Amino acid sequence: NRVIRAGYKLLNLQTYFTAGVKEVRAWTIPVGATAPQAAGKIHTDFEKGFIRAQTISFEDFITYKGEQGAKEAGKMRAEGKDYIVKDGDV
Repeated sequence: NRVIRAGYKLLNLQTYFTAGVKEVRAWTIPVGATAPQAAGKIHTDFEKGFIRAQTISFEDFITYKGEQGAKEAGKMRAEGKDYIVKDGDV
């Protein structure tokens, strides 16, 4: 884990997550990537047609036991095209 973190830091990379009912997936993006750029890692059409992202911090996702709990606690945010994705965002 330390080697991976050191490599990410050296290469100026970070991770964000997508979470669904059946699957959670980690995506690698450059530090400073915008929400549309991050969406483009999943599919180029997502970057082109980006409107907004529903975002939860990793800490809030864990603390509130997932998307529903974070949403009920008011921790889910709608972020626009200029949002800079943070390491660990869900």
